[in-house]
Order: sequence, then structure tokens, then C-alpha cells
Amino acid sequence: MQTNFTEKGYQFEWIDVFNVSEMDLKSLAVKYKLPQAAVTDCLQPEHLPKFEVFDDYNFIIIRYYDPGCKADAANFQELSRKIAIFFNKNFLLTIHRSQAPVIEHVGNKYANDLNVKSPFDIVCKLIKNVLETYDKPLLIIDKEIDFYESKVFLKKKVPNILKNLYIIKRRTYLIKRLNVLSKSIVDSLQQTQKKNSFYQDMRDYYIHIEIFTDAMHDSIASLLNLYISLSSQKTNEVMRVLTVFSAFFLPLTFIVGIYGMNFQFMPELNMKYGYPAIMLSMAVVTFIIFQWFKRKGWL
Repeated sequence: MQTNFTEKGYQFEWIDVFNVSEMDLKSLAVKYKLPQAAVTDCLQPEHLPKFEVFDDYNFIIIRYYDPGCKADAANFQELSRKIAIFFNKNFLLTIHRSQAPVIEHVGNKYANDLNVKSPFDIVCKLIKNVLETYDKPLLIIDKEIDFYESKVFLKKKVPNILKNLYIIKRRTYLIKRLNVLSKSIVDSLQQTQKKNSFYQDMRDYYIHIEIFTDAMHDSIASLLNLYISLSSQKTNEVMRVLTVFSAFFLPLTFIVGIYGMNFQFMPELNMKYGYPAIMLSMAVVTFIIFQWFKRKGWL
């Protein structure tokens, strides 16, 4: 895509390339005198968001949410896709590996917009559209948290709930981390042009995403801690019941063990009321233990 933006005699060019080979990228670098260090970064798909200033260009790497990513995406590369941006007062170059809906949207919407006067305006719109891609996954995360929260509080069993909560927490962390890294881009652009309606619009949306992401991250962390606490409490309840049963049966087992040794001379075995006496003593011991536990508040 190659677009010329004109406004009252002011003109700049936007070139968008995707699925570019290393050789083609080097040709672009030579033609437009791009910084070699930045060109090298364009070839590495795992690069995180950043902003750099060179002699003739500003260089930005931004990552947008990949709608086709897996739910259990474990890293930035699986969760998002990269866009590299070179721009100055008269020129804008965007580079990405595959077709990017965010680029197409901005190109189609603002190609004939008379309010767009510079590459800076387009860059602000691009970054805002990139931030907007995280809105839908955050809404999905919000619904998932509400679902699991209700299940946890109602103590309803959900298969693999701990694994699912961890996956949500991991995805939220990745989005939060990308958002934090993008802040340096937003702040750096502010230093470039302080008064710009496109920039202010983009910054306002960044703040919205930042607040939303922080809220989701805190919510899933709290829910995960709550689930672990409730699971520990349930385990403690089971252990308490087992301990109570053990306390009741330990002295009874001791008594039964003594009279089950089958020695030849055990006077109690020949007593007429030996058996009822032993049973009565076991009942008394059980009653004493019960009263003691009740007084301690353990029952």
C-alpha cells in the first residue's frame, strides 16, 4: 500500500509492506536510508514494544492482539503480532509479517481525511487501533472471571478450574506487560508533539486500557488466591474430621489391643462381668473425650 496525503499543499507518503523478505527489507533500508539497527529489529518477530529516535527517523515497534491466538498462549509472540513503524515529518513506513487489520482499517478510514496532516497523526491512529485490539479479549477475561467467581463462591465443581484460572492469569499478565511497555511509546510521542488531538485521543484510550488491564489482573489474582485458600480450608476441614476420629479411636484401640494379646493369665477374661465392664469403660472414655472436645470448641 502506498498513499499520498495532501492538505493545503502539505504532502507526505505512507508505504505499508508485509511478508517482506530480508533482501527486500535491505533494499528498502538503502532506498530510504533507514537505520541498520532498526532494520535488524524488524526481522525479529519476538521484539517487544519500544520507541527509538534516530537522526532522520523515529522508530516504533508495537504489538497488536492476534484474534487467532490460542487460549493458552504462553508468550508475547503467541499472543500478539508485531508492527514496525518508521516515520518523520514527510514519510511513514509500516512493516509487518502478515496482513494486519489495524493497518487496513486506518488506511481505509483516514486516506481522505482532511484532518490528517502528518505521519504523526497516522501513527497516533495506528497505536490507538492497536490498543483497541486488546479491548475484546479483556472483556472475555472479565466474563470468565465472573463465571469462575460464581462457581467458587457457590462451591460448585468445575473441571480443571485451577488450570483454567492459571491460563486466564497468564493471558492477563501478558496483556498487562504489553500495555506497560507501550507506555514508553505513548510518553515518547508526547515529547514529540504535545498539542495534538490525535495524540490526546490515543492517550485517553491508552489510559482506559491501562485501568481495565490492571483491574482484570487484580481480579484474577484475587480469585486465584481465594480458590487456593478455600481449597486449603477444605483440606483442613477434612484433616480436622480425621483428627477427631483418630482422637476418639486411639484410646479405644489401646484398650482393645491390651485385651487382644491372648496371654494365658489375664484375670479379667475369667470375670463374669469382664466384657460389660470393658465396654462400659470404653463408653466412658469416649464420653470424656467428647466433652473435652466440645469444651475446647473443636466440635
